[in-house]
Amino acid sequence: MFQDLMTTRRFAPLFWCQFLSALNDNFIKTALVFLVLFRIGAEHGASLVTLAAATLVVPFFFLSALGGELADKYDKAKVVIWIKFAEIPIAALAAVGFLLSASSDPVLRDWAVPVLFTALFGFGSMAALFGPTKYGILPDHLEVRELSAANALVEGATFLAILLGTIAGGIAMAGDGTTALIPPWAVAVTMVIFASLGLWSASLIKPTGRAVPELRITRNPLVSTFSLLGELRADRRLWIGGLITGWFWLAGIVSLSLLPTLIKETLGGTEEVATLGLVAFTIGIAIGSYLAAKASHHRPNLALVPIGALLMGIAGLDIARILWNMPAAEAGSVGVWAFLQSASGAWLMADLILLSAAGGLFIVPSFAAIQAWAKPDHRARVIAAVNILHAAFMSGATLAVSVLQAFGVGIPELFLALGLGNIAVVYFVLRAWGRDGMQDLSRFIFKLFLGLDVRGLENLPKEGERALIAPNHVSLLDAPLMYSVLPSHAAYAIDTQMSEKWWVRPFLKLAQAWPIDPTRPLGMRSLINHVKQGETLVIFPEGRLTVTGGLMKVYDGTAMIADKADAVVVPVHISGPERSPFGFMNKQQTKKVWFPKTTVTVLPPVTLEVSAELKGRKRRQAAGAKLQDIMVDAAVRTANFEQTLFEALVDARNTRDTGKPVVEDPLGTKLSYNKLITASQVLGRKLKPLSQDGENVGVLLPNSAGVAVTFFALQSIGRVPAMLNFTAGPKNVCAACTAAQIKTVLTARAFVQKARLENIIEAIERQAKVVYLEDIKASISFSDKVAGLMAGLSPQVKRNHDDPAAILFTSGSEGSPKGVVLSHRNMLANAFQCLTRVAVNGQDKVFNVLPVFHSFGLTAGLVMPVVGGVPVHLYPSPLHYRIVPELVYQTNATILFGTDTFLRGYARAAHPYDFARVRLILAGAEAVKDSTRSLYMEKFGVRILEGYGVTETAPVLAINTPLANKAGTVGRLSPLMEARLEAVPGIEEGGRLFVRGPNVMLGYLRAENPGVLEPPANGWHDTGDIVEIDQERFITIKGRAKRFAKIGGEMVSLAAVEAMAADIWPASLSVVVALPDQRKGERLVLMTADDKINRSDFLTYARKHGGTELMVPAEVLVVPGVPLLGSGKPDYVSALAMAKQRLGLSTVKAA
Repeated sequence: MFQDLMTTRRFAPLFWCQFLSALNDNFIKTALVFLVLFRIGAEHGASLVTLAAATLVVPFFFLSALGGELADKYDKAKVVIWIKFAEIPIAALAAVGFLLSASSDPVLRDWAVPVLFTALFGFGSMAALFGPTKYGILPDHLEVRELSAANALVEGATFLAILLGTIAGGIAMAGDGTTALIPPWAVAVTMVIFASLGLWSASLIKPTGRAVPELRITRNPLVSTFSLLGELRADRRLWIGGLITGWFWLAGIVSLSLLPTLIKETLGGTEEVATLGLVAFTIGIAIGSYLAAKASHHRPNLALVPIGALLMGIAGLDIARILWNMPAAEAGSVGVWAFLQSASGAWLMADLILLSAAGGLFIVPSFAAIQAWAKPDHRARVIAAVNILHAAFMSGATLAVSVLQAFGVGIPELFLALGLGNIAVVYFVLRAWGRDGMQDLSRFIFKLFLGLDVRGLENLPKEGERALIAPNHVSLLDAPLMYSVLPSHAAYAIDTQMSEKWWVRPFLKLAQAWPIDPTRPLGMRSLINHVKQGETLVIFPEGRLTVTGGLMKVYDGTAMIADKADAVVVPVHISGPERSPFGFMNKQQTKKVWFPKTTVTVLPPVTLEVSAELKGRKRRQAAGAKLQDIMVDAAVRTANFEQTLFEALVDARNTRDTGKPVVEDPLGTKLSYNKLITASQVLGRKLKPLSQDGENVGVLLPNSAGVAVTFFALQSIGRVPAMLNFTAGPKNVCAACTAAQIKTVLTARAFVQKARLENIIEAIERQAKVVYLEDIKASISFSDKVAGLMAGLSPQVKRNHDDPAAILFTSGSEGSPKGVVLSHRNMLANAFQCLTRVAVNGQDKVFNVLPVFHSFGLTAGLVMPVVGGVPVHLYPSPLHYRIVPELVYQTNATILFGTDTFLRGYARAAHPYDFARVRLILAGAEAVKDSTRSLYMEKFGVRILEGYGVTETAPVLAINTPLANKAGTVGRLSPLMEARLEAVPGIEEGGRLFVRGPNVMLGYLRAENPGVLEPPANGWHDTGDIVEIDQERFITIKGRAKRFAKIGGEMVSLAAVEAMAADIWPASLSVVVALPDQRKGERLVLMTADDKINRSDFLTYARKHGGTELMVPAEVLVVPGVPLLGSGKPDYVSALAMAKQRLGLSTVKAA
């Protein structure tokens, strides 16, 4: 913005005009001061110096009103030209004064001071007329958002001119006592040239037009002065602004008028030291003005004003302290280097810079606010009135200082008074500006210490709109954060007990607050009425701070207010403060820091859609569930899945690392975040030459720390890991390699030997290169490790969040495996969907037995824990029924993933105390039997939460949670996902499920068309599942569309038949397939390894429990073992082939 302003005619000519004008003003003022102090040495030198400052200021009191009237009546650009034209003869008079000061004739030399005082008064008069005009031009040509930057530049021009004028004035008067360093004639000519350049730059100012052409100019300056002051007094906001800016000029003129005397008489400094002090003061003003402009974006940042006053107070008090403790020195005895080498001298310079920088913070936003608040047709007169106040403050201050000095009050005492006055101004400013000022101040403090980032302010409700603002609750800072962000018309609901606490009561005076007692329904009714009347209400629906990092229970009462008041809900998500000392999470749960980066996101308003048929308690509960969904959606929408997996790993390291190992395995390998990242960088560097950027690289590894390192190493170097299913057999693995065009496969010799995968490796080697990680490890040198460390936290190859992140392959349960391409965004979206629905943190530990070639094993079992700051123990096989429970116990795992088959196996072998620390068991891939649920509840006291997913959705589609669980269902749809059901002939309830959302895959890769991505049509994925969705949005799986049999014209779900068999024989695994039948179209065959299962018992059970005879298998086929996939799901293709072989049938299609 600064560059734009400095290169446009809207601003640049005014900048240079102001610069040249201030340069002349301060050149003559400084020269006069030095002339009095160091040449003439008058008896009352200090008083004359103060008088010089007053001479430049007093005209503002009498002529500002005239300047304001001229600027409003005439074109401001023309007024500037008139003023600059008048400055040329005044500059000539000043030039004469300088020539006289250098005269050898004592009589002529004595006239130098009066002449220079006269010229100084002339410059002050022109400045008084120029002030309203220049500051009135800015809002005419600039937008409000540009005003702070423009004022900063104007202040910068002014104080840069002060700096140069101060230096030049000091140099002009410096010499060896007889001869000046710069010839007087050169000084005189330069001043006239600068005045002429000022006129030239004024001629370039863009015309503004006449604001009030009919305005009559008041001839009596006193009348116009008091008239404008009266008008300013009538507008409280502008009056307060004028008083505040007036204090800046009071503090500034007092400081500047005291500074030369302080340096000469108190510190014994030379002329050069005095110049250095003025330079330090000027640099500080420039720094403060720049910082103020940078901190003001869309409007002037009023928070800087009390902060600036506080810092000025601190600096003033410290200057007084230094002066009291510093011994007096002989005047002119201390040079620049001697001064700076002393601790007190250097400290004093630092205080001067702090004092002036704080002044810049103070004046820029406050004066810019006045310009923005003033009406366009009164703007110049408003600024004139403010300038009159400035003149009154400065004149009164200089007079008071002169009187106090005359009565012997020392400089330390004056700086003490100035410091205390600034401290008092802090209170005055906050009290005068009320809520607006406190909001700006609190937001600035949060921005400074927490890096507060506020998003979505356009979604805030307007005044009078019925709205309920619903933030999540993560820390004690949440209410102040909301106060700093939300509009002033928002009111706050607060618990009665909290409102009575002594430390809360003072803050309640700053905002409209409504104490509520949850035990008294009438209090809630009062809130409903307030919202109905158009009041915006802020209420934390959770009613308490989170202790998990996730969303807590949402109280129905909040939703009831929105529902009964017919108000929209504006969800707000706060993230970051939970990691501060003001959050209730501990160091074991998350990475605690004093000043965490904080983000507040205001999301678009949402209407609570509750069925009109629901009444009373059911309606209240339905509204509460809807609000819970809104809050969960808000959490997911604000999660950062617009990054890559490696970047998410680094982000987790920065924000969630509790110092514990994040990945471990049974071999004793334990990797912290730093070790995982460094190992990934080292390995990635070695793997990089083996493939091209973006190439698909096969990964054939078991669950271990090594697979985690390999996975993230490939992410760092921009390769796409294709997770190969080593249980699928050579044919399917080779088909997967073909589909994804895999040229390189990473594996380990130890794993190949132990898992006996030689036949798969032999098949792979016919079409791809096999690389063993043992060989890579042996080749890693010390320099490689150093290079990995030097790679740091940045990925070695930059990738986009929509680029492929991983390729998984469908299980092949219904045919040849297809490559499912998932982007970084897909996987992170699903990870955050899970983390938001099931609150977990660093105090948990995931025990993952599901292989990483399985979508749930990769996303939920590795990516989700790692990016969520949850330690994970990777175990290579889910089939070790005796070992797994023991390791769960030994590792203190709290979260376990599995299928019904695996979970039943663990339960049979486990000791009742093995799962004592387990609090969550998440199951999927196959239906969880009631007997399994009962077994875990009775034996271990743990509830199994069933979920549902497909590889194509990365994979979790729905999941039951502790907050929303319904037995017999697979939970509710994941946040941000859309679902639609298409009718299926023969299916009366439910339909075929199609889904769309951020976790839906990029597309398929097929062996028939290698390397060609087939994206889902319009983003919708056909799950192929027949489901039913109830009123509460819970999903019930009816079965696969391909797993329905048409028997006698009726559709029969094979999954329902399998569920009935599980109810009869809960300890046995059964699979049902459909085979052609000439009489009924199809017939059912039940396959099991239990020879006790028979058709007659099945028929009896079906009749007793309302099942139709069509659901009774025509035949029970006892086999050595039911075919299973590596994920634990039944292998229907193999089962159908086995049934075909056993029954001697030729051509059978899978069902």
